[in-house]
Amino acid sequence: MNSSTFAMKKITIAALALILVSLFVYACGEDDNTIPSDINLSITIQGADQDNPTGDGSGVITCVTTAKDAVRYAYRFAGGELQESADGTIEHTFSNTGTSTYPVLVLAYSSSGESINTTQSVTIFQADTEIDNLVFADEFDTDGPVDSEAWISETNPPNNGSWFNGEKQHYTDRIDNAYISDGTLKIVAKKEQYTFAGSTKSYTSARLLSKFSFTYGKIDIRAKLPSGQGTWPALWTLGSNITTVGWPACGEIDIMEHWGHDPAKVSSAIHTVACSGVSGCANVKVGEVTLNSYATEFHVYSVEWTPESIKFYLDEDLLYTYNPATKTADNWPFTKNQFIILNVAMGGDWFNIDPNFVESQMEIDYVRVYQ
Repeated sequence: MNSSTFAMKKITIAALALILVSLFVYACGEDDNTIPSDINLSITIQGADQDNPTGDGSGVITCVTTAKDAVRYAYRFAGGELQESADGTIEHTFSNTGTSTYPVLVLAYSSSGESINTTQSVTIFQADTEIDNLVFADEFDTDGPVDSEAWISETNPPNNGSWFNGEKQHYTDRIDNAYISDGTLKIVAKKEQYTFAGSTKSYTSARLLSKFSFTYGKIDIRAKLPSGQGTWPALWTLGSNITTVGWPACGEIDIMEHWGHDPAKVSSAIHTVACSGVSGCANVKVGEVTLNSYATEFHVYSVEWTPESIKFYLDEDLLYTYNPATKTADNWPFTKNQFIILNVAMGGDWFNIDPNFVESQMEIDYVRVYQ
């Protein structure tokens, strides 16, 4: 082998070695230490507006972070544990009651594990989540008429001498249809001819509206329901602003509804502009449960209403939670006062009354509201 050939082989071997080292270094990631850049953190406080800059009391924030060359993110709220987020979006609820300021740290990671971070402070209001302060109660322990200081007997039919939904009764303020005895309120539906405001109906009953109204809290109503095809008892609430915004914009919370033609079931529901009995929405009738003892035993029908959700209970068992992911005026009008309604209707557009029906009553042991 001559010297020039030997030299050429040495150069070729050296070049191959250099290529192999370069490939090894590349494979080990030495040339792929990408560092994210241009990090941007946006924080939205749930329910925040001009009047409530620190939110609606739910304590909920939504964070969205973007960064160039980032493939994952992690958040630390108020010095807590890191919480992973693949796309940079995360929701968090602060639990301290009152108005507090918290640091929010976010880290953006590249595929090689390099990271950058940024921190923002957020000031947010968290309402007291303990709903145990009794703010209104009627125990119905004084025999006689319903307490006019607490309840209004609504009698004026709003639909040209009739009530909506095809109801066949007149509501009255007579003691025949609503009275207290032996520690309970009786709302009595009767078959009888009754004329009011130039309109004659074949049934009477009562519809009681609470003078007390409130925003957020828990309602407990212990009741025994009427029986008979055609009866339609309800325990529910309406927005106090119904006279200005109308229904369903005011919002309706049906704590309990029962229909005598489908006796084994009780139901709870929500009515809003987004989903109501006139919108054809399939989710109007929810929280339905079988309850064979509806007319023979007392049961506690409850709703727990917070800035974040509305939960329905039967004897403390959760039936249904209404909690739109994105709350709007159309699906969440429940930021203002509601009042309570107790009534027994007779008949409706979609069901008939038993021709042999004479009389039946809803019996209520108590109505309690906690905040």
